[in-house]
Amino acid sequence: QVQLVESGGGLVQPGGSLRLSCAASGFTWDHLGIGWIRQAPGKEREGVSCIQMRDGQTTYADTVKGRFTISRDNAKNTVYLQMNDIKPEDAGFYTCGALRLCDDYTTWIIGGQGTRVTVSS
Repeated sequence: QVQLVESGGGLVQPGGSLRLSCAASGFTWDHLGIGWIRQAPGKEREGVSCIQMRDGQTTYADTVKGRFTISRDNAKNTVYLQMNDIKPEDAGFYTCGALRLCDDYTTWIIGGQGTRVTVSS
């Protein structure tokens, strides 16, 4: 059964950090990318970051460059999104998913249930 399970969301103060995890199972991800999208009320869905599993190349939205880092642990079949210097505009519902190409979120194949990030002082 193909499954992606996110964890690590929660309440964080501006300037704080969170690490989101995306545990994948039921499929081979060598030819895929694992990425994160986010959705905030009143805003368009945004592709945040992605890592191409074949070669480890990463992509980031301009809004998170320099603050977020995506990484992987192949042994654990898990991708992480380290979020530092979190801003109020980072609040939203974060979903990880498998996609064919990290530079094209329209190639999204399947996603998890998501995890919420709330930013408040």
